[in-house]
Amino acid sequence: QVQLVESGGGLVQAGGSLRLSCVFSGVVFSNYTWSWFRQGAGKEREFVAGISWRGDSTDYADSVKGRFTISRDVWKNTVLLQMNNLKPEDTAAYYCAVNDAFSRKPVEYDYWGQGTQVTVSS
Repeated sequence: QVQLVESGGGLVQAGGSLRLSCVFSGVVFSNYTWSWFRQGAGKEREFVAGISWRGDSTDYADSVKGRFTISRDVWKNTVLLQMNNLKPEDTAAYYCAVNDAFSRKPVEYDYWGQGTQVTVSS
């Protein structure tokens, strides 16, 4: 059974930083991608960042490029999202997800964590 557990969310002032962590367990695909998505109140879930299992390929939404960094530790089955220079518009529930192929579309991901809330005050 695949399980993903996020942590690291919280309340931070604009300009601050947070680091989200997602611990993954269970059966894995032979080649998979980890991604972070977020969903603000009343908004659709949107792609934030993704990283290949090998770590040699990353992708970022334009809105977070240059501020967020995704990384992974395969030995610890952990994917991290370092978020710097946070803005109020980054406020959302953040979810990690895993898939057997890279995609920015939430509907194509079968495995999700429960989410962690990030709130950025102005």
